[in-house]
Amino acid sequence: MIKECPHTHARLGKLHTPHGVIETPIFMPVGTQATVKAMTPRALHEIEAQIVLSNTYHLFLRPGHELIRRAGGLHAFMGWDLPILTDSGGFQVFSLGDLRRIEEEGVHFRSHLDGSRRFIGPETAMEIQEALGSDIAMAFDVCTAYPAEKEEVKDALERTARWLERCAEAHTRPDQALFGIVQGGLFRDLREESVKATLETDLPGYAIGGLSVGEPKPLMYEMLEHIMPMMPAAKPRYLMGVGSPDCLIEGVMRGVDMFDCVLPTRIARNGTALTSRGTVVVRNAGCAEDFTPLDPACGCYTCTHFSRGYLRHLVKAGEMLSSILITHHNLHFLLRLMADIRRAILAENLPQFAEGFMKSYGIPLYDHE
Repeated sequence: MIKECPHTHARLGKLHTPHGVIETPIFMPVGTQATVKAMTPRALHEIEAQIVLSNTYHLFLRPGHELIRRAGGLHAFMGWDLPILTDSGGFQVFSLGDLRRIEEEGVHFRSHLDGSRRFIGPETAMEIQEALGSDIAMAFDVCTAYPAEKEEVKDALERTARWLERCAEAHTRPDQALFGIVQGGLFRDLREESVKATLETDLPGYAIGGLSVGEPKPLMYEMLEHIMPMMPAAKPRYLMGVGSPDCLIEGVMRGVDMFDCVLPTRIARNGTALTSRGTVVVRNAGCAEDFTPLDPACGCYTCTHFSRGYLRHLVKAGEMLSSILITHHNLHFLLRLMADIRRAILAENLPQFAEGFMKSYGIPLYDHE
């Protein structure tokens, strides 16, 4: 950690990995299947992405981790020379619903691709991620939905803690950082229990899972305020699955260092852009004869070369270029936001920056401690 904000719980830091140094707070574009949708590695470099995510579950099913190992690892396979974080697949198998069965040994499930019977447990998740060669590997965990009964949440966090011990024992790559995951839903006492259990395993970093799963945002903010003081100050804190501009700002002000989400790429493919004035639904008729940029305040390739009217034409015509251009803008927008946040922390004016951004964006700041 380099600097703490004197007005909030925000932190400025650097995370060292075998493929480069990551400046935090940071947003990480999601490349689930060894590609950030609609973006080339060169384009990701152009918008100054520092790290991308890939997913253990999806790469295990297709093309298979052993094939990727033979290709020289995930970096060589996908042509990306900066850091990669791999999710363990816990959330994905949780999302399979009736297609999966959770037991103490791990999760038995049917592939969503062909219905074949598969299995991932803590040891398997480590084997896959070590074969992939990611810079940061996530422990295999059990996520619960919102809302969930307290007994179910408690069972999930206790199993997550036991699985973390097995992950740490199975993890053998010294050049790969293993992060643990805190669960506990929206129950304060269970979150405290999970933090204590997770921190018993000394790891390079820790994530907060089981938030942003459907609960109102203020409940997520309140839970972050409750548990962040319990997290190690000298280690990175990663809030999983969060990526809207307001949540990034609110999370940083509560002490979060790392974020990821499919939101900017997913909504881009549906014709929606993130701008300094809020979201713009490009496919709407109001953009048809609008020859201004998506965001006049943005200097990305999309905004300096194309109009809303042209982008709407591409969307309505079903042209793949619409996804490419809007995705480029959305990711550039979030990465620029995080760079602005880092500068504001350094200048000790984060509250003023946050208030100004949120006022322009159209969402008020939530009261924070």
